[in-house]
Amino acid sequence: MKDRADTLLENFMSGIAHRHGGEAEFLRAVESIAADVLTIEKADSGFTAARVLERLCQADQVIEFRVTWRDDRGAVQVNRGWRVQQSNLLGPYKGGLRWDPSVNLSVLRALAFEQVFKNALTGLPLGGAKGGADFDPSGRSAAEIERFAQAFMAGLAPHIGPDRDVPAGDIGVGAAELGLLNRAWMQHARVWGGALTGKPQSQGGSAMRAQATGYGLVYFTQAMLAEEGAGIEGKRIAISGRGNVAAHAARKAMALGARVISLSGRAGTWHAADGFSAAALDWLLGVSGDAAQTPPKDMGVTFIDGCKPWALEPDIALPCATQNELDLKDARALADGGCRVLAEGANMPVTTDAKAHLARAGVIQAPGKAANAGGVALSGLEMRQNAGFARWPADQLDTDLREIMCAIHDRLKAERTSCCMPGGGIDYRRAASVAGYRVLARAMVDGGVF
Repeated sequence: MKDRADTLLENFMSGIAHRHGGEAEFLRAVESIAADVLTIEKADSGFTAARVLERLCQADQVIEFRVTWRDDRGAVQVNRGWRVQQSNLLGPYKGGLRWDPSVNLSVLRALAFEQVFKNALTGLPLGGAKGGADFDPSGRSAAEIERFAQAFMAGLAPHIGPDRDVPAGDIGVGAAELGLLNRAWMQHARVWGGALTGKPQSQGGSAMRAQATGYGLVYFTQAMLAEEGAGIEGKRIAISGRGNVAAHAARKAMALGARVISLSGRAGTWHAADGFSAAALDWLLGVSGDAAQTPPKDMGVTFIDGCKPWALEPDIALPCATQNELDLKDARALADGGCRVLAEGANMPVTTDAKAHLARAGVIQAPGKAANAGGVALSGLEMRQNAGFARWPADQLDTDLREIMCAIHDRLKAERTSCCMPGGGIDYRRAASVAGYRVLARAMVDGGVF
């Protein structure tokens, strides 16, 4: 027999599916948040009358444009570009640009919808958006990427600006590409301004951008542990991935006294039973190719071919690699090995059935929209620096980042009454959706209907 929450969700999703029937990724993103917040909406007559969640599901504007450019052979290439400006209730649209063959409108709608809630948690004046193109930069020359960036910005430039929409990077769009895009935007706008974040520091980018997501992840994890009356010092932390987020999460965790016991790649896992030393971490992050699979004997590191890090019995798990990397088998290994805390460094790294198993096992889980919000928080700080024609030192930005991540935790903690695990701990996954929803709902109701 269906309960009230199930009926509410089914009826709501029926209406959304009627408008977006072929957009599976978007529908999954909406359903995930709707399951958490619909009962909150129905309990407030003002939110119910304003139809808050239904309005949040409808993008303010979707921009779609052709991107035509020439490759190195002189042949004309045609791609599709999009910008989903989901909501500017709280501030200028804010969210990354993704260049990847998998990009389509449904994917971008899903990411933009999630971004709205993520940005709301930061407490910064940031709306939500996402954009990109079905362009594959892999194998392309630097000249081809530059020509594509200029053509892409020709379609995007009329719709962005420091007070309107401020894109950042994502898959396929790093600091180098953002530098090209920023210069192209300046040529169109004929002004200097902070229309993009994550750009090189030579163009007004911020210090700490590379470190922000990884550092923020560790700061949020610290706050989770403190809520349980524990600290991070001496804890065994398993980290997946070997990219930017994983590397800086490892460095910060080690600096705070934790024992980082793993990093990983596609081929397997690097395991340091007693924790990585600074020298071992530097070696691993500096080596590439097959050489990485044969660590020096004096490093205290072994490479385990074809293995994930989740069976290494960590106290804390930080998945920082990719979407859906941690499945039900991995969740069982974590729970059986005594893991108590999991915080997502990557976007959506845990499968649905793995989340459910970890919850049943009493593992406290923090979703990416809260735990990895350090990146967008630093973007917000870059916007402030650009607006004031200022450059802030790294230590000031690190302090600001820590305060923002702790404030995000406090917002989720405030939802404990309605978002509580069976054992009494905070259900961080639901609390993140509910806390973000309340911020957005209040702004929407206060702004009336238009």
